Amino acid sequence: MSIFKKALASVGVGAAKIDAVLQKTDYVPGELLEGEINITGGNVTQKIDAIYVRLYTQYEIERDDKKETQTALIGEFPAAGAFAIDAKEKKVIPFSSVLPYDIPFTIGRTKVWISTGLDIKQAIDPNDVDYINIVPSPFTRRVFQVFEELGFHMKSGGCKEAGKAHNRRLPFVQEFEFVPVSGPFRGKLDEVELVMLSAAENELHVMLQIDRKQRGLSGWFSEALDLDESYVSLRIQKHDLADLKVKLSSLISKYAG
Repeated sequence: MSIFKKALASVGVGAAKIDAVLQKTDYVPGELLEGEINITGGNVTQKIDAIYVRLYTQYEIERDDKKETQTALIGEFPAAGAFAIDAKEKKVIPFSSVLPYDIPFTIGRTKVWISTGLDIKQAIDPNDVDYINIVPSPFTRRVFQVFEELGFHMKSGGCKEAGKAHNRRLPFVQEFEFVPVSGPFRGKLDEVELVMLSAAENELHVMLQIDRKQRGLSGWFSEALDLDESYVSLRIQKHDLADLKVKLSSLISKYAG
């Protein structure tokens, strides 16, 4: 019977179960992710080689005019080393790790989740999935707020495949589309896309794609050839926030046409 139970446990029947409990659900990049991992033994004693916690998101890729979704590993860390858990035994293991600064915000279509799992050799690894909210830090919120003060509305946000020139740790970039609904750029621009290239505690490196509004036949040709778009690389530091509205307005005006 014991051999039969072990065989069943190796394919997930009557095996140990895992449940991660987080202290909260909302986080900012760079914050400490903390929680507990509850493990309940199955029908037999099992040797656990390790407990891992991994962060994931999804991003969009385009191939031959077809869009597909890929899953990306943002980061991972071990929560515990090898140990054994007896049948029906309960263990609680605390864990913590600092979230990376380049983790995407859960805005628009973007979702972020943690996958907590038990590493068991020659067996199906039990795992638990929990979604978390990644909200902009006060620094980044101020950048978004400046766009609103200039009359822009955030239309959408999502993660897309990064180009080779982006030179990023992760295979994607997160971009946000801002549409002018009032203010000085209404009627002059179709939209401004803000692409997050890198992030640190006190600095953002972004690229602005400024899409001018074109009129008439010449405008149609410009849009068809993407000649109505300009790309600007910009580094924003905390000391820039005081007069960021003036700087952004001046910068965008140069390309508004």
